[in-house]
Amino acid sequence: MATVKEMRTRIGSVKSTQKITKALQMVAAAKLRRSQQAAEAARPYAQRMAAIISNLAASVSGPSAPLLLAGTGKDDRHLVVVATSDRGLAGAFNSSIVREARRELARLTAEAKTAKVITIGRKARDQLRRQYGSQFIESYEVGLKSPGLALVQPIAKKILDLYNAGEFDVVTLVYSKFKSVVTQTPTLKQLIPAVLEQSTGPAAFYDYEPDEVAILQELLPQNISVQLLSAMLENQAGFFASQMTAMDNATRNAGDLINALTIKMNRTRQAKITTELIEIIAGAAAV
Repeated sequence: MATVKEMRTRIGSVKSTQKITKALQMVAAAKLRRSQQAAEAARPYAQRMAAIISNLAASVSGPSAPLLLAGTGKDDRHLVVVATSDRGLAGAFNSSIVREARRELARLTAEAKTAKVITIGRKARDQLRRQYGSQFIESYEVGLKSPGLALVQPIAKKILDLYNAGEFDVVTLVYSKFKSVVTQTPTLKQLIPAVLEQSTGPAAFYDYEPDEVAILQELLPQNISVQLLSAMLENQAGFFASQMTAMDNATRNAGDLINALTIKMNRTRQAKITTELIEIIAGAAAV
């Protein structure tokens, strides 16, 4: 059985850990608000760009359609872009994204498709490297700053260069979509060929200048950067939400452990005092 001194030392250690988890929880809560606002602000732009591309694509077909829209006509070679965070201590946030990526890669392998991987974030790289390291093309780190175009443009350029070189037929992005503080959903989004939105109402008519093909040639590459940036902002908000929840749970668990250890220490100390008193009384009675 542990001595009173050992239990007191352990209680002190748990209290130190509790201070760290509480501080991390407060930092994550402060950053979550800004990250959530950034993710929600990016959604309308990405959605509107997708709607414009869909409207333009309705007037373009056949050999005149850009390659990023029409595709190669095949479905044999896939590129899976997996986006996570660089850091942990966020519960199952990163693992859920990687699990979804593994499912997609396993499905492609079962269908005898060729699959390659680009990772964004150290956690995706570390968790996938052992099983799919031979399929890696490139790994990028997110960094500590909020994602911006300066971060996603080199990634988008790499994807576009590989696709234009005929390396892949389909490009899919795996990330976590932020819904609420307690809900982040791992999501698969096809980047190339562009997936057109289905209009629920009458389509608006626009007169474009220059023509639709020329505009699509400019918009489609930019759309890759926009979709990547939107996904990374969603990831950042989901990461801080998961970290805040995880650190709150850790703080509560540390408090419960401190209470349990304190009760055990007090009982041990009381038992020791009682034993010493019995020995004293027994010695006095013997005399």
